[in-house]
Amino acid sequence: MESLRSGNDVLFVLLGAIMVLAMHAGFAFLEVGTVRRKNQVNALVKIITDFAMSTIAYFFIGYGLAYGVDFFSAASTLTEKNGYELVKFFFLLTFAAAIPAIVSGGIAERARFYPQLIATAFLVAFIYPLFEGMVWGQISVLQDWLQARYEFGFHDFAGSIVVHAMGGWIALTAVLLLGSRHGRYGKNGEIFAHPPSNIPFLALGAWILTVGWFGFNVMSAQAVEGISGLVAVNSLMAMVGGILTALIVGRNDPGFIHNGPLAGLVAVCAGSDVMHPLGALVTGSVAGALFVITFTLTQNRWKIDDVLGVWPLHGLCGAWGGIAAGIFGMTSLGGMGGVAFMPQLIGTLAGIAIALLGGFIVYGLLKMLMGLRLSQEQEYQGADLTIHKIASMTDD
Repeated sequence: MESLRSGNDVLFVLLGAIMVLAMHAGFAFLEVGTVRRKNQVNALVKIITDFAMSTIAYFFIGYGLAYGVDFFSAASTLTEKNGYELVKFFFLLTFAAAIPAIVSGGIAERARFYPQLIATAFLVAFIYPLFEGMVWGQISVLQDWLQARYEFGFHDFAGSIVVHAMGGWIALTAVLLLGSRHGRYGKNGEIFAHPPSNIPFLALGAWILTVGWFGFNVMSAQAVEGISGLVAVNSLMAMVGGILTALIVGRNDPGFIHNGPLAGLVAVCAGSDVMHPLGALVTGSVAGALFVITFTLTQNRWKIDDVLGVWPLHGLCGAWGGIAAGIFGMTSLGGMGGVAFMPQLIGTLAGIAIALLGGFIVYGLLKMLMGLRLSQEQEYQGADLTIHKIASMTDD
């Protein structure tokens, strides 16, 4: 019976891993549809190679740092309980690889390819697993202190902070260190629009991410017996809340509308297992409006050239989700309980602090040692050598 249960769990987690793996195609097409046409090939190449680099970094270092498990024993040992630990690694790898996929959208169109690949290795091997281990894994200092001080630990069921806020705030450091794209802002404060190159591709990316997100959230239970319809319905309610407020606040802009469901889903990850569906609807609705407002401020007032708006979408909406879990998860607001506001606030701030510090260290060192961005001539031609290779093959 134990073998059968373990086999069911292996299949369950494997299907979750496949669904979240498919989300990386969503990251790719969201970026392809947003960047200028000359940089579309770069977006596709970055996402798939970042995933490969993430796999190596997480397999050899990151997963062991977070969970105290390594894969250097015999294969017969690794396949105990039908290889559950292996598919758990695969599932959590797809989360870890989301960090460079998020960063990629922020630094698009002017970042050098290989320095970003090196950054991916360090982020997935060290920075991300450090906080992942503090919340979900073996590094228990933060959780032990919160439970002793406030009775409850920091709750992040599916990664509003561990994945999304971490990725968004790391991306902010990279965007600031890179600077804006050439021609984006004038010397006298002018703003020159770089509109999305392909709305259908952008929409396709949003749809792929939205569908995969139900694997991201529901299958974070990591066992068949932990499946909860509450997680699925809360994800749905947050998604539609994000769409509708992005529609209204964004004044029918298709780019905002298709990022609306993503904002809602980012925010609901943390508390999707403890909120009432009405709380999830409010959480997603606030996130949709938050994304539109802060994306506009970022681009137009603060002159931060975050191409896909990954800091507003993942960084700020993720932070809101971590805090919202401590509000709408309380029994007094119809939630399941087991959460409190202060642990959620402290855990959220801790994740942001680690992301900012880690991001500035990794990208700051790379900027100093290798340089992060393309020359002005390279940027005008297209943001990588891949597109030129394809062009040369076509010319031949």
